[in-house]
Amino acid sequence: MRPLPYPIRIFNRFLVAALFILFVWQIGSCIFSETENSGINEARNEFEIKDSMAQQTSQDTLDLVQNNKFHSQIDEEEQKELIQENRQSIAAAVAPTNAPVAEIIDSTHILKQKNVFLAQQIDKYLRRFKPKHAVYLIVDLKSNEIMAWGEVKDGVVQNEPDYLSRNTFPAASVAKTVTMAAALESRRYNLESPIPAQGKSTHLYKSQLRVKEPYIGPTLTLREVYAHSANPSMAIVGYKLGANKLKQAAKMLGYNARLPGFENKPLKYAPPDSGYGLYEVASGFTEEVTLSPIVAAAQMRSFIAQKPLEIPWSPNLKGFAPDKPYALNLPGFSVETCKAMKEAMIATVTIGSARKRISKRNMARKSLENLIIGGKTGNKDGSNPEGRYEWFAGFAQSKENPSKGIIVSIMQVYGEMRTQSSADVAAILINHWAREYVN
Repeated sequence: MRPLPYPIRIFNRFLVAALFILFVWQIGSCIFSETENSGINEARNEFEIKDSMAQQTSQDTLDLVQNNKFHSQIDEEEQKELIQENRQSIAAAVAPTNAPVAEIIDSTHILKQKNVFLAQQIDKYLRRFKPKHAVYLIVDLKSNEIMAWGEVKDGVVQNEPDYLSRNTFPAASVAKTVTMAAALESRRYNLESPIPAQGKSTHLYKSQLRVKEPYIGPTLTLREVYAHSANPSMAIVGYKLGANKLKQAAKMLGYNARLPGFENKPLKYAPPDSGYGLYEVASGFTEEVTLSPIVAAAQMRSFIAQKPLEIPWSPNLKGFAPDKPYALNLPGFSVETCKAMKEAMIATVTIGSARKRISKRNMARKSLENLIIGGKTGNKDGSNPEGRYEWFAGFAQSKENPSKGIIVSIMQVYGEMRTQSSADVAAILINHWAREYVN
């Protein structure tokens, strides 16, 4: 018997496949239809049961009241109370369990600030993101005056910023700024210097710190070490510089000094002369290095403005910040060091730990095009107050007019859950500022 022609065989195969698909589709439709109908019937039955229960409760109440009237066992007031209790129980079964409570916002501290618009934005995002503890701070780059601030303590927005200059917050990886500045100022390192990179950058094991000479393993440039916040690599740099170099740079950045506004609360920076403790301090992998939000802003500004450290000021924050510009008589870093530090901060945003945060995800394209943005991130557990500390300290500067810029210092403390990262918050606030004053 001769086989059928090839075109007919292909058509027959196609027809069989189509019939099979149609058969499977019909079976699936029947199954899902039965499931859907079953779900609807179950929901209908549940509703009917609840309705029947509510009607039965009401009927029971009326029967009981009538029975009580007939036998004169309870007086009229008790009858009314009994009816009211049953009505409330029925209403509670229908009403939502967590009715929204209107929040009363005290705007007194907002209206007193230099830039009310930015203060309103800060207050809005503090209430939206609900960190356990937080400080959001924006400082004018040129004048060093505090433009806006906001604070949360134990989940409540505060009218006074007593966290602004507090000295108990671990600096985390923002402490790497000290090591980075000391390395650049020593002239032993530049941004392209290769640094050993052994193991995961977020760890600090002793095995990662043992570097055999000559070293032939993987490396990162010093710029990348700062941008990616690589703990072992920065710890190696700090150890080679030595405790004295680190202490000198720390003093120029406001550590261990009596600063205006918090004379009796100096920030701690005390690296040991050798040992694992020196590695910890150099990389910020310890609670022993502390930092306040206002000094973090001052440190960033000193590099961007190429000036010695100055504490941000405000005429309306007496007791929490200087009430006028105040010279500290501290030596400043060289212009070359300041320029290199700025490039390293920019790398944090373009290739480093803040790259995904300070982006189109949180900012308008026009803002990103018109601004130069940089900074430093940091994360560390702390105990006063207890929680996970997260930092972003940095700057935003107009490309067309570099004198127009802001310093942003964001510190948040979380419990079991983080709502929004500090770099996200910084990007959002920078975007608001840019839309109003740059774009």
